[in-house]
This record gives sequence, structure tokens and C-alpha cells, in this order.
Amino acid sequence: MAKEKVTVTLDRAKVNVARDLVGATSTSEVLDIALDRLVHSETLRRDVQAYLRVPPTQQERALAELADTTGLSDDTDWEALYAVEST
Repeated sequence: MAKEKVTVTLDRAKVNVARDLVGATSTSEVLDIALDRLVHSETLRRDVQAYLRVPPTQQERALAELADTTGLSDDTDWEALYAVEST
């Protein structure tokens, strides 16, 4: 995809912190990485929301029951940790 020059107003301190965190060499690279990660994160969030709206089929449930879940038995309250907030 072609890139083009644009003018943006941004917080230089944030850019510098982000550059250090990801090892980027330029502001353009920082913004490109940030946008890639935003797109990935939002796509994943929307996929999860869509999945939560559509219940699994009987075949999907049967397939999930084949998995070895013995390593998941602990005292962690996973439902409380990952509670779905209603919007």
C-alpha cells in the first residue's frame, strides 16, 4: 500500500517512549507499528464480541470436550478475572 506524507499533532514524549519500547528508528515507524497493533487489537476485540453473540454448535462443543483440561484445574476464579462487561 502506498504511503503518503501527512501533518499530525502528537505528543513527542509518547512517541519517544514508544520508540524506545519497540526499538523503532523513526516517528513514522512508531506510528506504523502503533496502527498495525490497533487494527489487530480492534479486529480481535470485534471477533470476540461476535463469537460471544453466537453460541457454539453441538459439533464445536463436542470438539472442545476432546481437549485435555486437567492442567486447568486450580483455585483461580477465571470467570471473575475475565468477566464480560455489559455495554
